[in-house]
Amino acid sequence: MAAYAQGPHHRSPSVASDPVAGEGRQLILDTAARLLRQEGYAATSLRDIAAECGMKAGSLYHHFSSKDELIGEVLRIGVERVAAEVRRAVMALPPDADARTLLHIAVRTHLTVLLELHDYTSANVRIFGQVPAQVRDAHLGTRDAYERFWSALLKRCARTGGWNPRRKLGLVRLFVINALNGSLEWFADGQSTVEQLAHELTELVLDGLVAREPVAKRARPNAQR
Repeated sequence: MAAYAQGPHHRSPSVASDPVAGEGRQLILDTAARLLRQEGYAATSLRDIAAECGMKAGSLYHHFSSKDELIGEVLRIGVERVAAEVRRAVMALPPDADARTLLHIAVRTHLTVLLELHDYTSANVRIFGQVPAQVRDAHLGTRDAYERFWSALLKRCARTGGWNPRRKLGLVRLFVINALNGSLEWFADGQSTVEQLAHELTELVLDGLVAREPVAKRARPNAQR
């Protein structure tokens, strides 16, 4: 089993309006997400989840009709919360925001929510390929919508940032999202902050690894001609 670093405690997603029913449903979701992250899909049963919640297995059916419905909700939360917060953060920027600002805000927000919802997002990454096809297929629309958002964001960055037109933005999107999601396996508080990590990843994407002279220094010879 992969060892996942313990990031910040996740925020609880919104629950039903009935406080008692809502607390029970939320407990089940939080427990399921944690066990799925730790054990995987096949090794996590409704009986295991109920035992961790201090419930009888039958009590879970008051909230979810099946294991697959419960798993589908965990998967949905893991992506939708990240996607919603990233969209909100980018939309709050001014229309003339430059490429560096756009990318940094999107990267930082994705990382922040990803790590705060650690059990949900880690479970999503770990078990997506393990769940039954019908559960996976039902979830594809949510993932595809978020990928389309990133595709549009990168096109906007390319227009405002003068990016090399030969670069394939589809590959950039895959590179960035996989790098961000991979932080679930190794990021730990104390090594760096989310802000520092977001800055480093943004600089890596935009500036690469090759050391370059400052723009002002490179421009000086041309100015003397």
